[in-house]
Amino acid sequence: MSTTNSTSEYLLLFRGSDWDRSLSPAELQTTMSGFMAWFERLSANGTLKSGQPLMDEARIVSGRNGRVVADGPFAESKEAIGGYFLIKADSVEDAVAIAQGCPLLEHGLVVEVRAIAADCPTLQRARQTMANEVATAGV
Repeated sequence: MSTTNSTSEYLLLFRGSDWDRSLSPAELQTTMSGFMAWFERLSANGTLKSGQPLMDEARIVSGRNGRVVADGPFAESKEAIGGYFLIKADSVEDAVAIAQGCPLLEHGLVVEVRAIAADCPTLQRARQTMANEVATAGV
């Protein structure tokens, strides 16, 4: 099944903060060298637009007017987002193929692939709801 997107940008979210805990220092060095080589290939060929690692510590803002601020993240360490890449790809399948090249996958890291929306889906629904109400009122 082919999935197309109106944009060509995808976010690769790197999930899992403990994937490296069982590696020896030599295995960690080899794995990180492979990751950096993958990163540099994506940069050199223009696929990678940006990317950053994220700190483990976070603040969770919620509640009315953002009044509730708590230390986080609260996700299990295997689900915590440790970093991201913003990439260019022709389709979600191409973005998945790029993600499948991540050398950290074999050590338990998970890469989530998300298309960047051309417009906010919630805003699109709000516009459609308003258009439907105007159309119904005019009948």
